[in-house]
Amino acid sequence: MAPPPAAELFLRRGADRRLRGGHLWVYSNEVDTARNPLGSFTAGDLVVVRDASGGILGSAYMEPQALICGRVYAPGEALNFDRELIERRLATALSGRQAAFEKPFYRLVYGDSDNLPGVVIDRFGDYLVVQCNNAAVERYREQLIAALVGLLQPSGILLRGDSRLRREQGLAADAEVVHGEMPAQVELEENGVRFLAPVFAGQKTGWFYDHRMSRARLAAWVAGRSVLDVYSYIGGWGIQAAAFGATEVTCLDSSAQALEGVEANAGLNGLQERVTTLHGSAPETLSALRQQGRSFDVVILDPPAFIQRKKDFKKGVTAYRRINELGLKLLNPGGLLVSASCSMHLSRADLMGALQQAAVRAGCQLRVVEQGAQGPDHPIHPAIPETEYLKAVFARKL
Repeated sequence: MAPPPAAELFLRRGADRRLRGGHLWVYSNEVDTARNPLGSFTAGDLVVVRDASGGILGSAYMEPQALICGRVYAPGEALNFDRELIERRLATALSGRQAAFEKPFYRLVYGDSDNLPGVVIDRFGDYLVVQCNNAAVERYREQLIAALVGLLQPSGILLRGDSRLRREQGLAADAEVVHGEMPAQVELEENGVRFLAPVFAGQKTGWFYDHRMSRARLAAWVAGRSVLDVYSYIGGWGIQAAAFGATEVTCLDSSAQALEGVEANAGLNGLQERVTTLHGSAPETLSALRQQGRSFDVVILDPPAFIQRKKDFKKGVTAYRRINELGLKLLNPGGLLVSASCSMHLSRADLMGALQQAAVRAGCQLRVVEQGAQGPDHPIHPAIPETEYLKAVFARKL
């Protein structure tokens, strides 16, 4: 086993409470900069984090230019961030996913929740898509790739570098095959339905596993009904609704490329006769559909994050209220609205408030009948509220 980091990072007196409570982030204003000038570190330097008296709080890698200047990967221990440690972290993450899922299609690593801060890995059978979301953890990409190859022997590993966090740090935004070979599209299965995910050109890693559990619950609500899937991407919700017995499904997205994926995935499952696509802006198209007199039994709204930062909160809540109001106006009485949010800064209570405001403006009443959250491959760290971000509300229109 490699020796622990030689460098030390001392916190100011009284600044250790969060880490002792299990949190994994060190903020720059918590550091005793008289003892440890942040300018003496470079991105990825490993440190043993200590309280003002010298007690060990854990091991972290440094991001000295960021507000969160240290990310703990070994709480309470002095350990090196090497292949051996990464292999242990990956094995622990893998055992959790294998306990929850029969087939190898899931998020294998979810950053802080798997004690691999900054790392996201989605598994598509024999293929892996990896994101290293900051310059510090990218310094250890070779050890990470080697650990993945040793553990899973994948046919291919793709490193995607186009996340928002990387863009904000000015890092390269390319996609690179770092092991084996990688097809342009990889197949996955979710809730018994097959999909092709565009891992090079698609959003994030090419697929969103996080709503898997909520999408499974569609089966109880969509048989024999008409469905509108708004912000459909490549049809995660809509194709599954058709597979679960919906008579007609309309998938709406602003990306023509995404809608080509919808059509391909409908064909893959023999559902092309029941799935149609609409290309356009969600608000504009929903308004046009209403003017045309269209209505649906089920409306699914799964928009991108309208609230990227706390300062966007007010504007974002208005956007959620507006899109849900438009969706409700297209929903038949007794129909089901599925309203989702992936905005970390929007609480479930805030989403409920936006839904109620939307209902008032749409002149109807809502009753929540089910709620969903991120699946077991997106585990929530109880000390880090930021790891809980996903919400889905199933509500009937009275």
